[in-house]
Amino acid sequence: MKRLLVLGVGNLLLTDDGAGVHAVKELGQENEWDPDKVDFLDGATFTQDIFYIFQEYERVLVLDTVKGGREPGTVYRFTEENLRDNYQQRLSLHDIDLLDSLKMAELLGNKPELMVIGIEPLTISEWSMELSAPVKDKYPKFLEAARREIRALVS
Repeated sequence: MKRLLVLGVGNLLLTDDGAGVHAVKELGQENEWDPDKVDFLDGATFTQDIFYIFQEYERVLVLDTVKGGREPGTVYRFTEENLRDNYQQRLSLHDIDLLDSLKMAELLGNKPELMVIGIEPLTISEWSMELSAPVKDKYPKFLEAARREIRALVS
């Protein structure tokens, strides 16, 4: 069993919604990561369909867009508990599927620990493969937060 799956979630065609997918692709190309400990996967918007992959990992780090009500580009860090505690106000745009996927993975025998690094979007409804200006400006902080989390989770 590998230690960590880094899962980028979102739709590349909808501006800031693709931030997690952009990030997982970029991070996956970096030479810092031990391929025996960490995998990188573009989960697109099909998080519920990939629950069976969770069986292979101790931990899952999700990179996603998060609507937390702060200024665009704000970077967030959540645990599974944080997502469950905020049931009435969904934070991650895709966390309902993620929580369902964790439950299904648990039924199959292995429920990995879940962490989410998210970034507040400006827009997720415009057709563009480019991030909005305020999200693009803070995107390096999003990547660095993800790098720090990956390092901590595989050490």
